[in-house]
Amino acid sequence: MGAQSLAVACGALALCLALARATNPGFMVRITQAGLDYAHQQGIAVLEKELAQLKLPDISGDFRIRHVGKVHYEISRLDLRSFHLPYSRISLVPNVGLQVAISNAFADVDGNWRVKLHFIRDHGSFDLKVENVYIKISLKLGSDASGKPTADTSDCSTRISKVRVHFSGKFGWLYNLFHSAIEPAFRKILETEVCQIVAKSVRDELQPYLRTLPVTAKIDARAGIDYSLVAPPTATAQSLDVDLKGEVFSLAHRSAVPFTPLPLAFPPDHDRMVYFGASSYFFNTASFAYHAAGALVFEITDSLIPKDVEFHLNTTTFSAFIPQLEKMYPDMLMKLRLSAPSAPFLDIGPEGLSLRPVVDIQAYAILPNSSLAPLFLLRLTGNVSAVIDVKSGHIVGSLKVGRMRLSLKHSDVGIFQVRMLQSIMNIYASNILLPRLNARLDEGFPLPLPDRIQLSNILVRFHQNFLLLGADVQYQPRGWR
Repeated sequence: MGAQSLAVACGALALCLALARATNPGFMVRITQAGLDYAHQQGIAVLEKELAQLKLPDISGDFRIRHVGKVHYEISRLDLRSFHLPYSRISLVPNVGLQVAISNAFADVDGNWRVKLHFIRDHGSFDLKVENVYIKISLKLGSDASGKPTADTSDCSTRISKVRVHFSGKFGWLYNLFHSAIEPAFRKILETEVCQIVAKSVRDELQPYLRTLPVTAKIDARAGIDYSLVAPPTATAQSLDVDLKGEVFSLAHRSAVPFTPLPLAFPPDHDRMVYFGASSYFFNTASFAYHAAGALVFEITDSLIPKDVEFHLNTTTFSAFIPQLEKMYPDMLMKLRLSAPSAPFLDIGPEGLSLRPVVDIQAYAILPNSSLAPLFLLRLTGNVSAVIDVKSGHIVGSLKVGRMRLSLKHSDVGIFQVRMLQSIMNIYASNILLPRLNARLDEGFPLPLPDRIQLSNILVRFHQNFLLLGADVQYQPRGWR
């Protein structure tokens, strides 16, 4: 019975962990109404061009006039000169998706006509004005098996209130009858064709563009970011929220992350078009991936010492603190190997981003035959804070080192006072290690952005367990310079 209870408890725990992993995103994107309005403007411009290229079919038919007989008509060479969408808006439909409402649209059509009534035959041209067109489009948002977003037209309706036709010709009474016969046909064709163009535009323009959102974004030769959607986009009354996995992984060998993301309590900010929430999970998976890839190992030799530093990395310099070095390894160059025994984890809170890294410093003497003789192993701990910004669509940062503390883990050259080395290690960390780390952080982590999007008016805020970035967006069409 005890074994069964333990198995049930373990199964329940595993299920809870799986649900937590599936539910909580490591990275979140929120598109506000302002962002949707901007995207809507771009989309309406595309749809307007698509509708202006609409090809209308020829129309022909017969109608009977009382006391006159049967009239046969043909409408051909229909040319849609323009289609204007002056008023439209996009709305969020909570838990459903998006709705676009277009009103007071209008179009102009040219064409030729031909009519036959007994011995009367006539032909000519006409101008047709379509006015007060109302279009309602419902968009369903989802995600595919690869984690990319999808969009589909779940509903479309078009209603045309007014169609006015002006015919050229001599028989006015006949044209008036002719008009009443073809107006319903025009209305039916246009209402059908408009929704077909809408569906085609969503399928051929919007959906391919959404697929430019990267599921995997490469950081460098060692690591990438998994930006796949963990759930379909969610529409609320105020915004469209997109939950992404937000996990950094090694490109050489992806392994399971031994921790899960915490919930992100997004604030109700709506001043920017888009907000990004980068959780502590996002950054800590980066630390985990780079540590697993062996990237958190640094070697310092004398050639890396800046020229403005007055001492060299050799046993002569260190013998001032460790006198026995001069006797054991006289006037030899040294090497320092810095490594993190475990992946450093950072904390994010309202006061900022900080971490307390632990670094082992192994010192070697470089012998005349180029082999290495171990000297001592130090443990360095300290407080590090970070300054975060966004540059060229990347999260960039720089580290600031606070107070550091040294301790001796092992010595091959006898006991010595570690505190005597504090100042020289501070110089190595500040002048060599920190610039190398900051140069890498300045390259940044790419944000999940579709093609041809630039960010501006950047806002950076720290919240519990996540970094909040706000921005306005600008879309750059193809060929823009």
